[in-house]
Amino acid sequence: QVQLVESGGGLVQPGGSLRLSCAASGRVFSITVMGWYRQIPGKQRELVAHIDKSGNTAYKDSVKGRFTISRDNAKSTMYLEMNSLKPEDTAVYYCFANVGPSSYWGQGTQVTVSS
Repeated sequence: QVQLVESGGGLVQPGGSLRLSCAASGRVFSITVMGWYRQIPGKQRELVAHIDKSGNTAYKDSVKGRFTISRDNAKSTMYLEMNSLKPEDTAVYYCFANVGPSSYWGQGTQVTVSS
């Protein structure tokens, strides 16, 4: 089992920045891929970025160059640095962690980009 706790969401003006954190506990040494999804009410959850144990990353096209995902394996924590935020980035952001065929999820953190 893996437990994930997110933090760092909030309200920010367009063009601003936020950093999300996802702290993992439990079977952390078995985690392979970690990442972030986001969901807007009424829409499907979409993959924003993910990172593997070696630090290889991938991003949704609309966030490339603005978001940076990173992972501190020693602290069992993953981060999403979000810059140049846009109103369309407003969503609930969920972190996930894969262990074998299983995926574990955090509770979600709200990010609102508005003036």
